[in-house]
Amino acid sequence: MVDDAPEQNPPGDEPSSDASDKPAKQKKKGNFWKELPVLILVAFGLAIGIQIFLGRVYMIPSESMETTLHGCTDCYGDRVLVDKVTFRFTDPAPGDVIVFRGPPSWQNDFVSAEPGNPISQGLSWLGSLVGLPSANEEDFVKRVIAVGGQTVKCCDDQNRVTVDGKPLDEPYKHFDEGTPAEQESFEELKIPDGMLFVLGDNRNHSCDSRCQGQGGLNGLVPVGDVIGKARVIVLPPSRWGGVSDHDPQIVSMGAPGWQENVPLGLGIVGAWPLLLLGRRVRDRFRR
Repeated sequence: MVDDAPEQNPPGDEPSSDASDKPAKQKKKGNFWKELPVLILVAFGLAIGIQIFLGRVYMIPSESMETTLHGCTDCYGDRVLVDKVTFRFTDPAPGDVIVFRGPPSWQNDFVSAEPGNPISQGLSWLGSLVGLPSANEEDFVKRVIAVGGQTVKCCDDQNRVTVDGKPLDEPYKHFDEGTPAEQESFEELKIPDGMLFVLGDNRNHSCDSRCQGQGGLNGLVPVGDVIGKARVIVLPPSRWGGVSDHDPQIVSMGAPGWQENVPLGLGIVGAWPLLLLGRRVRDRFRR
């Protein structure tokens, strides 16, 4: 005679969810602490790789780019994201706000003594990951005004910088309150190929190609010393936004008639065949 009653496990053999879950939870917890150092190393590795090859955050420590970039005394200096990729494929152009290594003839007034102990050096390096300047960092931020092959001079009868004899359109130009809105003049200078003439937007509160290395050829910046292009203000939140790269030569060189309309023209040309194709497809479906 067969007993159809279901088998019952002895009390000691019954599965216990609490007993089975506890080792699994402990194992997961233990795995997390083992993996944490690896995750930290990977994060730092990615941060370093991104800053070397793609982009980096820089702090603006001076007033030379007011009001485009804040670095004024007693205020929170802007942190800007600098694109390191663009200039791998093209050279800086007039209007670009660039970060570059100071040439030997340039002097940076914001360089301080190198930290003496390893802990301070480590903290300085960590700070550089979020845009705090390193003690021995000699990088500058200025705007490109003229490039190789062009001739720059200041000023014309309306106190404007000229390139190849034509005045520039500079809406970003700034003069400190209480100071005359007049630019310091400089002699005509032909820019050699591979060099850049740069100025600060705070026109009379910036030591740039006019005065660094006593001006002239010594004040120029080699294209090879350019680190990247300032793209976005990331801190403080109240200043979030893009960094203007208005080309000051566009209006003066008479280019807007065709250059500014190129994107619209290309859009129309590209949209026309798509419109015709769409009509043909629609007519076939109707049939």
